[in-house]
Amino acid sequence: MSVHTMKLNGPFLFILSTLLIDAIGVGIVFPIMPDLMDRVGAGNTAQGALWGGVMMSAYAAAMFLVGPIVGSLSDAFGRKPVLIVALVVLTLDYVIMAMAQTYWVLLVGRILAGLAGATYVTATAYIADIAKPDERAASFGMIGAAFGVGFVMGPALGGIAASWHITAPFWIAAGLAGLNVLFGLFILPESLKPENRRAFGWRDLNPFGSIIRAFGVPGLAVPLMCLFVFEFANLVYPTLWSYWGRQVFNWDSLTIGLTLACYGILVAVVQAGVLPQLTRRLGDYRTLLIAVGAAVVGFIGFGTSATLWAVVIFMPVAALSDMAPPLMTAFASNRVGEDQQGLVQGIIASLASVAAVAAPLALTGVFNQFVTDGPMYVPGAPFLLAGVLVIAILPLIWRLKY
Repeated sequence: MSVHTMKLNGPFLFILSTLLIDAIGVGIVFPIMPDLMDRVGAGNTAQGALWGGVMMSAYAAAMFLVGPIVGSLSDAFGRKPVLIVALVVLTLDYVIMAMAQTYWVLLVGRILAGLAGATYVTATAYIADIAKPDERAASFGMIGAAFGVGFVMGPALGGIAASWHITAPFWIAAGLAGLNVLFGLFILPESLKPENRRAFGWRDLNPFGSIIRAFGVPGLAVPLMCLFVFEFANLVYPTLWSYWGRQVFNWDSLTIGLTLACYGILVAVVQAGVLPQLTRRLGDYRTLLIAVGAAVVGFIGFGTSATLWAVVIFMPVAALSDMAPPLMTAFASNRVGEDQQGLVQGIIASLASVAAVAAPLALTGVFNQFVTDGPMYVPGAPFLLAGVLVIAILPLIWRLKY
């Protein structure tokens, strides 16, 4: 079954639509973060970025704790029940966020959302179930495309809805997540065959133990390390884009939403169109080199941008870098057996969550230092730091060739 055939496959389309709605729910919140932090008394732009970073870290910490557990549960009991439970929790989270009056309630809501992080883990394991090994890079790229389309619709919708009321985006996200539950209950078939399931053990409850075991699998450590560092660096975009745009260009919520939507369009084109073409013609590894090079150029470009035209120029370059995560995921996925796909996707999600715990705190700290407290005014400093991190893993990326 080719990737082209899979595009017409019902379960594959449902997983993409599920992730699309999930991405809309996530992206719909990004444009309002500065205003939301101001609403709950989190301070000016730089201080609001710090408190927003704490919320992102709390979300990631919760997801880190449950990521391998969820992946292993789906290996034992199937993808569908785990996915449905995650969607129910996510719906509840958005209702809590909509009703929150204080920062601490928002924080609780983000922790609850982290516990619902099974959506992505289980969906990627589902794709691994129905895709052949040589199709997985392009299939994971389609997941990225679904997120790209979601980030087109989400931020734009969030920016518009915020003009009605600051909590309107959360109610919209709750409605979409609720529809997801219904879709999953009545449309999604189970993908994991009984003979490919494995028993759930007590050691699966330890996220650190699962990560250690994963690094012990031959050939798996290098792609996992590359994924971790790249995800850490790439978190500069969701963490700081709205605050950076407000600080450098004085963007309002609508403008932030529209710029994120434009970036989402570019990512969708890259993931759905450019990535499959490049992997077919150049192979996974050479395509990965292009993506990593684009990441470095994009980070340095945004780090030094002071005009809107510079942002417009570097956006397409940065979008090319989004080919790297699905390619690295494919390298990792192809190194394990069919009965461990859920575990590996859970480990990948957990490593991404570790990065997402540390990165918002570190990157918003750098932003605050170079905007308010430091001797130099360099609001693009977090982007420059991200570029340095990606350059540092080039020797590891070279090893993926072998």
